[in-house]
Amino acid sequence: MVGPAALPCARAVMAAAGDGAGAGAAALAASVRDFVTGQQDGCAAEVAAGVKDGSWTVLQLVEALGSCLENTDPQMRGRGIQLLSQVLLQCYFQLQEKEVLHLVLFYENRLQDHHLVIPSVLQGLRALSMCDVLSPGLAVSVLKTIFQEVHVQSLLQLDRHTVYSIITNFMSTREEELKGLGADFTFGFIQVMDGEKDPRNLLVAFQIVRDLIAKNYALGPFVEELFEVTSCYFPIDFTPPPNDPHGIQREDLILSLRAVLASTTQFAEFLLPLLIEKLDSDLQSAKLDSLQTLTACCAIYGQKELQEFLPSLWSSLRREVFQTASEKVEAECLAALHALSACLSRSVLSSDTEDLLDSFLSSILQDCRHHLCEPDMKLVWPSAKLLQAAAGASLRAYHHVTHNVLPLLLEQYTKHPQSSQRRTILEMLLGFLELQQKWGHVEEDESTLLLLRDPVCSVVFSALTDPSVQLQLVGIRALTVLGSLHGFLSPSDLELVVDHLIRLALCEEDSQSSEAAMEAAGSLAPIYPKVFSGRMVPRLEEELQSEREEENSWDPRSLRQRCLQALAAMSTHPSIVRETVPVLLQHFRKVQKESEARSPQDMVSVCQSLHRVALQCQQLEESCWYFHQTVVPCLLAMAVQAAMQENTHPLLGKALLEEEVLSAMVPVISAATTHLSPELAARSVSHVVPLFLDGEVSFLPQNSFPCSFQPFEDGECLEAQRRLVALLMAFVCSLPRNVAIPHQERLLRELLALSCSCNCPFTATTAAKCFAGLVNKHPEGQQLDEILQLGVNRMESGLAQGPRRMQALTLLLWVTKALVLRYHPLSSHLTDKLLGLLGDMELGAATADGFFLLMAKSPDVLHKGCHADVRIMFRQRFFTDNVPKLVQGFHGAGPDVKANYLKALSHVLNHLPKPVLVTELPTLLPLLLEALSCSDRVVQLSTLSCLQPLLLEAPQIMSLHVNTLVTKFLSLTLSPTMAVRIAALRCAHALTSLPTTVLLPYKARVIRALAKPLDDKKRLVRKEAVAARGEWFLLGSPGR
Repeated sequence: MVGPAALPCARAVMAAAGDGAGAGAAALAASVRDFVTGQQDGCAAEVAAGVKDGSWTVLQLVEALGSCLENTDPQMRGRGIQLLSQVLLQCYFQLQEKEVLHLVLFYENRLQDHHLVIPSVLQGLRALSMCDVLSPGLAVSVLKTIFQEVHVQSLLQLDRHTVYSIITNFMSTREEELKGLGADFTFGFIQVMDGEKDPRNLLVAFQIVRDLIAKNYALGPFVEELFEVTSCYFPIDFTPPPNDPHGIQREDLILSLRAVLASTTQFAEFLLPLLIEKLDSDLQSAKLDSLQTLTACCAIYGQKELQEFLPSLWSSLRREVFQTASEKVEAECLAALHALSACLSRSVLSSDTEDLLDSFLSSILQDCRHHLCEPDMKLVWPSAKLLQAAAGASLRAYHHVTHNVLPLLLEQYTKHPQSSQRRTILEMLLGFLELQQKWGHVEEDESTLLLLRDPVCSVVFSALTDPSVQLQLVGIRALTVLGSLHGFLSPSDLELVVDHLIRLALCEEDSQSSEAAMEAAGSLAPIYPKVFSGRMVPRLEEELQSEREEENSWDPRSLRQRCLQALAAMSTHPSIVRETVPVLLQHFRKVQKESEARSPQDMVSVCQSLHRVALQCQQLEESCWYFHQTVVPCLLAMAVQAAMQENTHPLLGKALLEEEVLSAMVPVISAATTHLSPELAARSVSHVVPLFLDGEVSFLPQNSFPCSFQPFEDGECLEAQRRLVALLMAFVCSLPRNVAIPHQERLLRELLALSCSCNCPFTATTAAKCFAGLVNKHPEGQQLDEILQLGVNRMESGLAQGPRRMQALTLLLWVTKALVLRYHPLSSHLTDKLLGLLGDMELGAATADGFFLLMAKSPDVLHKGCHADVRIMFRQRFFTDNVPKLVQGFHGAGPDVKANYLKALSHVLNHLPKPVLVTELPTLLPLLLEALSCSDRVVQLSTLSCLQPLLLEAPQIMSLHVNTLVTKFLSLTLSPTMAVRIAALRCAHALTSLPTTVLLPYKARVIRALAKPLDDKKRLVRKEAVAARGEWFLLGSPGR
């Protein structure tokens, strides 16, 4: 029934509307009639458009709705109000203050109407709640009416959401008015929210509660009621339905509720008992949620809130850490303990207040301290973790805990002579030392660590001399931490530290300790550059220059190699780089002069150390330029000298010109160049390019050479000089793209000619790579088109006939890669040439191998690290453009060359992102299975590497071919190639991810077949066989 006040109010609204009646009334009446009686919902948009363009007003619409609004049929009244509300939602911003007043009064009265009308009334009030011209007092009036007249939880989800939206709108625009309601507003909202179950509404309701608290609305006597109405959802137990269009996740609700519970200290007396109760739950999710909520609460709580519950909280946390088998629960317990300790550390104490931090830490120490004396027992590490979590919260907590724990650990280290026990104790000590790093300094007045400096150093130094490698490794980590504490180590201690690091780096037989010592030197050298420059560098230089033979099992070459590695590792400070680089270069010259007696590996070792130094110098512009201007000219000078001596004194420079050594020099020059500023790079390129084009050697050190340097000239006697194009490639292909290369067109033509005419495969390949690297970065335009056309002509003529078809193919592959990376239009033409060559009897196999080059990342050129133009998703584009052609070519190819197409296809697929490959799997899988039958080991290995992740990511598709997969994999486990056997066993292992019902018929067969690899002569094969066979044994077992 219509409420007694509703009809007069409707007439008042219509009377106000009558003042503005005018043109368009007939059209408006027709639209209203169609909507209300004709059930044509589209008319609402037409009416709203009329209001927006001024054809009629909202109050004229109310007048047109007059009979509907007074109709005794609730459905007719509902349709009328629905139309009005839908129009208001689109036009609320056009309303005048007087119009809003009449409409609010009208809608308030309609809240007493029939339940069918209420949803439309609420939509209208939502529109009015967004009006800027709402008169003072109306917001309070609307909410009071809703609280009194509407039983919100009996409404549908959408209508309840509308109520929450009205409240949210008023809270954002009418805050002071609502606060005038006092605690009545809070109580009203509690009634609205009580019993809410829909996650969409809960997210809004939780936000309203957060705003109530954050904006200081009066909670009055309803604090506990507000807590109860929200905490009843804790912990959140919600699983989103499949294909949920709303996208609400369990984590969204957890975080939203946690923000409510941890938003005020007023909830503490109710929340903390709840959290303690939930920590006893058998559900891991409940434990984790409780611990994370406790951690969040500690950010705002103080001593007052925590005092009553600290014993129970500590008891629960201790129990979980001591007993849990879950790393997640343990980690959250430690985080919560850290937060509790931090919270107590922040509290400001008055003179008569008990210091809860001291008593709390004393409880922890009482329960954990004695376990530290039992390094073989299982509770020693949980106890240490608890103590470290509490100590890491503040400097005050750290001093309290370490004052009790550090002397005990030092005493225990002395008491226990076994290396395994000492390692455990030292690792615990290390944990406390690492905490000190958080504050970065050691305060003399209250630091336990400083008082114990001598015994701590003694323990650490003793670990460094222990025969146990594992104890040495922990000692080295502890030494690094002590060195990072400003002012902790005395000058004499520092000298002893350096001596220990030298001994471990050079003389320790185990490589782990040696490498760890070098890493420690690299960490400490920037902190104490003078000590390392004055003590470690001279010692390493002396060892390098020494010719004495070691009497023990040490190989002198191994000792020299460690010296080189140590020099590189410690080059982490500009002043040290200036000391170590000359030593490394001096040794390189020495090794070159003695190349008759030494293997090329000695030169390679120096280059590897120089490369590491170059990488470490990249972060500092000063060091980067020093390294570049010192090392690059020196290496070029030595290489040029060696190339010129090849004719007159063949043995003097031969080792340096070997492919192995030149290939090791390439990354040194590249790393020294990539991070140069454009200005410095331009200065350097103005010297290096003229060196190769014109023989301009004036910038090189020791530049008195016996003859001219002409690497691009013809003549067999210049073959050694041509090999140095590898160093040119390393330099010019690593320059930033905005650095202009002098005489670039001439350089490109020379490189093109050399790549096609040189008989030496190494020289031809490096010339082709250099040409491709420059083409990749060359700006678009006529010059690029001309050089590319010249290159295409040279490649086509070289591929046609003659002795240098392989050189032409190499050039084609590198140029194609350069253009594919930058999406150049010519790349498709060149790729088609490669596809055609797959059918060539002479070059087909090499072309197929070349598809690996096209798809893989090149280590020296054409990658982002050397500023190449690499577009995103170039592999996906190459796949889309060319795999259909590969498949077509395979089907049309003769039996002699089919394997080439399979190899090329497997290389493309193996480098494709797996999500892309999965979408194409149904059409490509038959070809991949056929590739497994190919006798080429490279094809087999590449295909197996491709299939293994697909078994995990697309089990349903792979299940359709399970019979073939099982047969092929088991056959390849007997391959003569170890890598293929391992890959096949991994695929057999991955098969167990397919549906169990599909695999069960094959279980016995696979287990029998996998017995043979268990006796394989290679350990790695046996290891994979054990893992695969074990999974097949468990197949179909209960609980698997």
